[in-house]
Amino acid sequence: MSLAWPLAVLHEDGFDVAAADLAVDDFPAQAAADAQLVAIAAPMLTALRIGVDAARRVRAVNSSVHICFFGLYAWMNADYLLRGDEPLADSVLAGEAEAELRTLAQTLLAGGDLAALPGVTTAQRTADPLLTRLDLPLPARSALPSLDRYARYMANGDAQLSGYVESTRGCLHTCRHCPVVPIYNGRFFAVPVQTVLADIRQQVSAGAQHISFGDPDFLNGPGHARKIAQALHAEHPHVTFNFTTKVEHILEHKDLIGELAECGATFVISAFESTSERVLDRLNKGHTVAEMGAALAVLHSAGLAPQPTWMPFTPWTTLDDYLHLLAWIRSQDLIPYVPVVQLSIRMLVPPGSALLDHPDVDEWLGPLDAANFTYRWDHADPCVDELQRQVTRIAEAYADDDAYSAFAAVERAAYAQAGLPAPEAVHAPRFIIQPPQLSEHWFC
Repeated sequence: MSLAWPLAVLHEDGFDVAAADLAVDDFPAQAAADAQLVAIAAPMLTALRIGVDAARRVRAVNSSVHICFFGLYAWMNADYLLRGDEPLADSVLAGEAEAELRTLAQTLLAGGDLAALPGVTTAQRTADPLLTRLDLPLPARSALPSLDRYARYMANGDAQLSGYVESTRGCLHTCRHCPVVPIYNGRFFAVPVQTVLADIRQQVSAGAQHISFGDPDFLNGPGHARKIAQALHAEHPHVTFNFTTKVEHILEHKDLIGELAECGATFVISAFESTSERVLDRLNKGHTVAEMGAALAVLHSAGLAPQPTWMPFTPWTTLDDYLHLLAWIRSQDLIPYVPVVQLSIRMLVPPGSALLDHPDVDEWLGPLDAANFTYRWDHADPCVDELQRQVTRIAEAYADDDAYSAFAAVERAAYAQAGLPAPEAVHAPRFIIQPPQLSEHWFC
């Protein structure tokens, strides 16, 4: 999506645009050598890592080209990209950036002055992200890799092609650890219903049998979500979908949750993050542990599989907190719904994060590791950091094993770190139907 919309906007103005999704494509050396502008999308951390490597390769084959990074992680790491020991970018954009990317291309082609362009951050000038609603065209997907090169939808033992759309951009909420917050700060924009449906239509035509809504929160605009889901189901009654939403929205819109299930929703991603009330409050999550349990009941009642995501390791998470998290997952029968990698996630603190605004930040924050796009931090209890490293190794070793075996390995490591005997392992039922999910586990 971070390529499909810019492609569409640039195509509208007649630009000759080549695109490569470096998550699955080879580096396009010849296109990079011929280009006057190379724009690198960095909506997430992994994309930024890939993009930094790409920028170095671009410079190697085309030393005079203008390189622009755009996206959430580009803007938060603009200082490193533009002013580091090895400057990798000539400009950085964020927010609703497609129109400004077009203006940047027009200005470069005309030999104009970039200093006058709003929203364009350079080594000499810092500009705020653009937060103006855009009239976005239908995303251009024909030049991108085919759906069979991406994650599949897994259900009932089958692997089906999955598409991806966004019905909103930005987010209404301000969770302190979220990368959306420093750019959008509580604002979001709805994509017109007809544009979303047209994008779904072209992906279904390409073979998609499932659609993943990639909005930071699909229910920021509940009426908008209802219209899209109803229209999707009316036009493609056999196409399923999943979406992401907060615990508070699940509880606030119980009837809508049921309607979405009737329209083809099969699972819901929700950022539970922690079973420590202290940590939830620190992250400004807007929900409690009891409300997480209530949200699970709403989803189960609607026939929707939960896919809670977690951030188990923070500077405020104690070893007892981690054991409580594992016990809570057990008590809620969530083991098959939690990919083991979720139990290893350690809090990232990129430059510009809202986490940096807390009064006690100096008590736990370490130095900025600009080349790795994060501030360093060490837990006050070395046992917690050691456990995080152990769980990461378990996640790698058990990636292809069943969820119950992986969970038992994490329990053994955690209880051993606490000097306690691990509880008897929960074994997978003899006949188990795997919950619906994507073949690549989602985590931010």
